[in-house]
Amino acid sequence: MRVAALQMNSGTEPGPNLDQLERLATEAAGRGATYLLSPEVSVVFAENRDGLRAVAGPWEDNPAIARVAATARRLGVNLHLGSLAVALPDGRFANRSVLFRPDGSIAATYDKIHLFDATLPGLRHYRESETYAGGIEAVVTDAPGFALGMTICYDVRFPRLHRALAEAGAEVISVPSAFTVPTGEAHWEVLLRARAIETGAWVIAAAQAGRHQNGRSTWGHSMIVDPWGKVVAELDGDGPGIAIADVDLKAVGEARGKVPALDNARPFSVTVTGSGAPVAAREDVSA
Repeated sequence: MRVAALQMNSGTEPGPNLDQLERLATEAAGRGATYLLSPEVSVVFAENRDGLRAVAGPWEDNPAIARVAATARRLGVNLHLGSLAVALPDGRFANRSVLFRPDGSIAATYDKIHLFDATLPGLRHYRESETYAGGIEAVVTDAPGFALGMTICYDVRFPRLHRALAEAGAEVISVPSAFTVPTGEAHWEVLLRARAIETGAWVIAAAQAGRHQNGRSTWGHSMIVDPWGKVVAELDGDGPGIAIADVDLKAVGEARGKVPALDNARPFSVTVTGSGAPVAAREDVSA
Protein backbone atom coordinates (compact mmCIF):
# COMPACT_ATOMS: atom_id res chain seq x y z
CA MET A 1 0.00 0.00 0.00
CA ARG A 2 1.64 3.24 -1.12
CA VAL A 3 1.05 6.50 0.75
CA ALA A 4 2.25 10.04 0.15
CA ALA A 5 2.84 13.13 2.26
CA LEU A 6 2.37 16.24 0.12
CA GLN A 7 4.60 19.09 1.28
CA MET A 8 3.30 22.55 0.35
CA ASN A 9 4.13 26.23 0.54
CA SER A 10 0.65 27.71 0.91
CA GLY A 11 -0.10 31.40 0.46
CA THR A 12 -2.94 33.70 1.42
CA GLU A 13 -5.30 32.98 -1.50
CA PRO A 14 -7.14 29.70 -2.03
CA GLY A 15 -6.82 29.46 -5.82
CA PRO A 16 -3.04 29.10 -6.14
CA ASN A 17 -2.93 26.81 -3.11
CA LEU A 18 -5.52 24.48 -4.59
CA ASP A 19 -3.60 24.52 -7.88
CA GLN A 20 -0.46 23.47 -5.99
CA LEU A 21 -2.32 20.75 -4.11
CA GLU A 22 -3.78 19.37 -7.32
CA ARG A 23 -0.37 19.27 -9.05
CA LEU A 24 1.22 17.42 -6.13
CA ALA A 25 -1.70 15.02 -5.80
CA THR A 26 -1.62 14.24 -9.51
CA GLU A 27 2.11 13.50 -9.37
CA ALA A 28 1.77 11.33 -6.26
CA ALA A 29 -1.11 9.36 -7.77
CA GLY A 30 0.98 8.87 -10.90
CA ARG A 31 3.68 7.34 -8.69
CA GLY A 32 1.20 4.81 -7.33
CA ALA A 33 0.08 6.41 -4.06
CA THR A 34 -3.50 5.60 -3.06
CA TYR A 35 -3.60 7.63 0.18
CA LEU A 36 -2.40 11.23 -0.07
CA LEU A 37 -2.09 13.65 2.88
CA SER A 38 -1.66 17.41 2.51
CA PRO A 39 -0.44 19.79 5.28
CA GLU A 40 -2.29 21.86 7.84
CA VAL A 41 -3.85 25.07 6.40
CA SER A 42 -3.45 23.74 2.86
CA VAL A 43 -6.18 25.94 1.42
CA VAL A 44 -5.28 29.28 3.06
CA PHE A 45 -2.29 30.25 5.19
CA ALA A 46 -3.54 33.71 6.17
CA GLU A 47 -1.51 36.55 7.64
CA ASN A 48 -4.01 37.25 10.42
CA ARG A 49 -7.62 36.73 11.47
CA ASP A 50 -8.91 39.48 9.18
CA GLY A 51 -7.14 37.92 6.23
CA LEU A 52 -8.59 34.54 7.10
CA ARG A 53 -12.08 35.95 7.46
CA ALA A 54 -11.86 37.45 3.98
CA VAL A 55 -11.27 34.12 2.23
CA ALA A 56 -12.44 31.25 4.50
CA GLY A 57 -16.03 30.17 3.98
CA PRO A 58 -18.51 28.08 5.97
CA TRP A 59 -18.73 24.32 5.65
CA GLU A 60 -21.87 24.32 3.50
CA ASP A 61 -21.25 24.84 -0.23
CA ASN A 62 -17.55 25.44 0.38
CA PRO A 63 -15.82 25.78 -3.01
CA ALA A 64 -12.49 24.48 -1.69
CA ILE A 65 -14.17 21.32 -0.43
CA ALA A 66 -15.85 20.85 -3.80
CA ARG A 67 -12.57 21.24 -5.68
CA VAL A 68 -10.61 18.81 -3.52
CA ALA A 69 -13.46 16.31 -3.79
CA ALA A 70 -13.30 16.64 -7.58
CA THR A 71 -9.53 16.04 -7.49
CA ALA A 72 -9.97 12.88 -5.41
CA ARG A 73 -12.63 11.67 -7.83
CA ARG A 74 -10.54 12.45 -10.93
CA LEU A 75 -7.48 10.66 -9.55
CA GLY A 76 -9.41 7.82 -7.89
CA VAL A 77 -7.47 8.18 -4.62
CA ASN A 78 -8.11 8.71 -0.94
CA LEU A 79 -7.17 12.38 -0.71
CA HIS A 80 -6.77 13.68 2.83
CA LEU A 81 -6.95 17.46 3.05
CA GLY A 82 -4.73 18.06 6.06
CA SER A 83 -6.77 21.04 7.15
CA LEU A 84 -8.65 24.13 6.10
CA ALA A 85 -10.24 26.91 8.10
CA VAL A 86 -14.04 26.66 8.25
CA ALA A 87 -15.99 29.75 9.31
CA LEU A 88 -18.22 29.21 12.37
CA PRO A 89 -21.32 31.21 13.38
CA ASP A 90 -19.54 32.77 16.40
CA GLY A 91 -16.91 34.46 14.21
CA ARG A 92 -14.19 31.93 14.93
CA PHE A 93 -13.03 29.05 12.73
CA ALA A 94 -12.65 25.30 12.92
CA ASN A 95 -9.26 23.94 11.86
CA ARG A 96 -10.73 20.95 10.06
CA SER A 97 -9.13 17.90 8.47
CA VAL A 98 -11.16 16.16 5.74
CA LEU A 99 -10.65 12.69 4.25
CA PHE A 100 -12.14 12.15 0.77
CA ARG A 101 -12.83 8.74 -0.72
CA PRO A 102 -11.91 7.91 -4.35
CA ASP A 103 -15.46 8.77 -5.42
CA GLY A 104 -15.13 12.27 -3.92
CA SER A 105 -17.41 11.64 -0.96
CA ILE A 106 -16.29 12.55 2.55
CA ALA A 107 -15.21 9.62 4.72
CA ALA A 108 -14.46 11.57 7.90
CA THR A 109 -13.64 14.98 9.35
CA TYR A 110 -11.65 16.00 12.42
CA ASP A 111 -11.40 19.38 14.15
CA LYS A 112 -8.04 20.15 15.75
CA ILE A 113 -8.33 19.63 19.50
CA HIS A 114 -5.16 21.24 20.87
CA LEU A 115 -4.66 24.90 19.95
CA PHE A 116 -1.18 26.42 19.72
CA ASP A 117 -1.01 29.15 22.36
CA ALA A 118 2.70 29.74 22.87
CA THR A 119 5.40 32.38 22.98
CA LEU A 120 8.67 31.51 21.26
CA PRO A 121 11.90 33.44 21.85
CA GLY A 122 12.48 35.98 19.10
CA LEU A 123 9.09 35.37 17.50
CA ARG A 124 5.64 36.83 17.93
CA HIS A 125 3.03 35.35 20.25
CA TYR A 126 0.93 32.53 18.83
CA ARG A 127 -2.66 32.46 20.08
CA GLU A 128 -4.68 30.03 17.99
CA SER A 129 -7.46 30.07 20.57
CA GLU A 130 -8.23 33.69 19.65
CA THR A 131 -9.05 32.62 16.09
CA TYR A 132 -10.02 28.96 16.27
CA ALA A 133 -12.46 26.88 18.31
CA GLY A 134 -10.86 23.66 19.52
CA GLY A 135 -12.44 20.35 18.66
CA ILE A 136 -13.73 17.98 21.31
CA GLU A 137 -13.77 14.58 19.56
CA ALA A 138 -10.94 12.29 18.48
CA VAL A 139 -11.51 10.37 15.24
CA VAL A 140 -10.50 6.95 13.92
CA THR A 141 -11.86 6.09 10.47
CA ASP A 142 -11.54 3.51 7.72
CA ALA A 143 -9.02 4.64 5.11
CA PRO A 144 -7.75 2.58 2.13
CA GLY A 145 -7.21 -0.72 3.90
CA PHE A 146 -6.20 0.62 7.30
CA ALA A 147 -7.67 2.31 10.35
CA LEU A 148 -6.63 5.96 10.38
CA GLY A 149 -6.30 8.13 13.47
CA MET A 150 -6.57 11.83 12.63
CA THR A 151 -4.57 14.62 14.30
CA ILE A 152 -3.35 18.09 13.34
CA CYS A 153 0.04 19.71 14.09
CA TYR A 154 0.17 20.78 17.78
CA ASP A 155 -1.75 17.61 18.67
CA VAL A 156 1.57 15.77 18.20
CA ARG A 157 2.72 17.05 21.61
CA PHE A 158 -0.08 15.25 23.44
CA PRO A 159 0.64 11.52 23.89
CA ARG A 160 -2.75 10.88 25.50
CA LEU A 161 -4.54 11.62 22.23
CA HIS A 162 -2.32 9.26 20.26
CA ARG A 163 -2.67 6.47 22.79
CA ALA A 164 -6.44 6.87 22.66
CA LEU A 165 -6.36 6.63 18.86
CA ALA A 166 -4.20 3.49 18.99
CA GLU A 167 -6.41 1.90 21.63
CA ALA A 168 -9.40 2.62 19.37
CA GLY A 169 -7.71 0.64 16.60
CA ALA A 170 -5.66 3.19 14.64
CA GLU A 171 -2.89 1.57 12.60
CA VAL A 172 -1.83 4.79 10.87
CA ILE A 173 -1.84 8.30 12.36
CA SER A 174 -1.94 11.43 10.20
CA VAL A 175 -0.09 14.58 11.29
CA PRO A 176 -0.72 17.45 8.85
CA SER A 177 1.32 20.37 10.15
CA ALA A 178 2.69 23.90 9.80
CA PHE A 179 5.52 23.79 12.35
CA THR A 180 7.55 26.91 13.05
CA VAL A 181 11.24 26.71 12.20
CA PRO A 182 12.52 26.87 15.83
CA THR A 183 10.13 24.21 17.13
CA GLY A 184 10.57 22.10 14.02
CA GLU A 185 14.32 22.10 14.25
CA ALA A 186 14.21 21.18 17.94
CA HIS A 187 11.27 18.80 18.20
CA TRP A 188 9.67 17.73 14.89
CA GLU A 189 11.43 14.45 14.20
CA VAL A 190 11.72 13.32 17.80
CA LEU A 191 8.00 13.93 18.44
CA LEU A 192 6.92 12.04 15.33
CA ARG A 193 9.18 9.12 16.08
CA ALA A 194 8.05 9.05 19.71
CA ARG A 195 4.37 8.96 18.72
CA ALA A 196 5.08 6.07 16.32
CA ILE A 197 7.08 4.14 18.90
CA GLU A 198 4.64 4.48 21.77
CA THR A 199 1.60 3.57 19.67
CA GLY A 200 3.18 1.01 17.34
CA ALA A 201 1.53 2.83 14.44
CA TRP A 202 2.67 4.30 11.16
CA VAL A 203 2.89 8.09 11.27
CA ILE A 204 2.40 10.16 8.12
CA ALA A 205 3.33 13.82 8.56
CA ALA A 206 2.74 16.31 5.74
CA ALA A 207 4.15 19.76 6.43
CA GLN A 208 4.19 23.31 5.19
CA ALA A 209 7.71 24.35 4.15
CA GLY A 210 9.70 27.49 3.38
CA ARG A 211 9.01 31.21 3.45
CA HIS A 212 5.32 32.02 2.98
CA GLN A 213 3.38 34.91 1.51
CA ASN A 214 2.15 35.83 5.01
CA GLY A 215 5.71 36.39 6.19
CA ARG A 216 6.02 33.22 8.23
CA SER A 217 8.55 30.46 7.71
CA THR A 218 7.76 26.81 8.33
CA TRP A 219 10.05 23.85 8.95
CA GLY A 220 8.91 21.36 6.33
CA HIS A 221 10.70 17.99 6.55
CA SER A 222 7.55 16.01 5.81
CA MET A 223 8.16 12.41 6.77
CA ILE A 224 6.74 8.94 7.07
CA VAL A 225 7.71 6.90 10.15
CA ASP A 226 7.21 3.18 10.61
CA PRO A 227 5.80 1.60 13.82
CA TRP A 228 9.31 0.86 15.14
CA GLY A 229 10.21 4.55 14.89
CA LYS A 230 12.29 4.40 11.71
CA VAL A 231 12.00 7.32 9.28
CA VAL A 232 11.36 5.68 5.91
CA ALA A 233 10.79 8.84 3.84
CA GLU A 234 11.70 12.49 4.44
CA LEU A 235 11.88 15.77 2.54
CA ASP A 236 13.93 18.88 3.24
CA GLY A 237 12.55 22.23 4.37
CA ASP A 238 12.87 24.29 1.21
CA GLY A 239 9.41 24.04 -0.35
CA PRO A 240 6.89 21.77 -2.07
CA GLY A 241 7.59 18.08 -2.62
CA ILE A 242 6.30 14.55 -2.13
CA ALA A 243 7.41 11.93 0.40
CA ILE A 244 6.28 8.43 -0.61
CA ALA A 245 6.52 5.09 1.16
CA ASP A 246 4.98 1.63 0.98
CA VAL A 247 3.08 0.86 4.19
CA ASP A 248 3.08 -2.72 5.42
CA LEU A 249 0.44 -3.15 8.10
CA LYS A 250 2.12 -6.32 9.37
CA ALA A 251 4.70 -3.98 10.89
CA VAL A 252 2.01 -2.67 13.26
CA GLY A 253 1.37 -6.07 14.81
CA GLU A 254 5.07 -6.86 14.90
CA ALA A 255 5.95 -3.64 16.74
CA ARG A 256 3.10 -4.01 19.22
CA GLY A 257 4.04 -7.64 19.78
CA LYS A 258 7.68 -6.86 20.53
CA VAL A 259 6.87 -4.09 23.01
CA PRO A 260 3.19 -4.36 24.08
CA ALA A 261 3.06 -0.96 25.76
CA LEU A 262 -0.60 -0.48 24.90
CA ASP A 263 -1.50 -3.69 26.73
CA ASN A 264 0.91 -3.16 29.61
CA ALA A 265 -0.39 0.25 30.71
CA ARG A 266 -1.63 0.28 34.31
CA PRO A 267 -3.70 2.74 36.32
CA PHE A 268 -1.84 4.61 39.03
CA SER A 269 -2.22 7.48 41.44
CA VAL A 270 0.07 10.45 41.93
CA THR A 271 1.08 11.59 45.39
CA VAL A 272 2.35 15.13 45.82
CA THR A 273 4.41 15.29 49.01
CA GLY A 274 4.95 18.29 51.19
CA SER A 275 2.37 20.73 49.92
CA GLY A 276 -0.61 18.94 48.45
CA ALA A 277 -3.07 16.12 48.86
CA PRO A 278 -2.82 12.93 46.79
CA VAL A 279 -4.24 13.23 43.30
CA ALA A 280 -7.09 10.85 42.51
CA ALA A 281 -6.26 7.69 40.60
CA ARG A 282 -6.43 8.12 36.85
CA GLU A 283 -5.85 5.99 33.79
CA ASP A 284 -2.23 5.70 32.74
CA VAL A 285 -2.08 7.30 29.30
CA SER A 286 1.66 7.90 29.04
CA ALA A 287 4.15 5.66 27.24
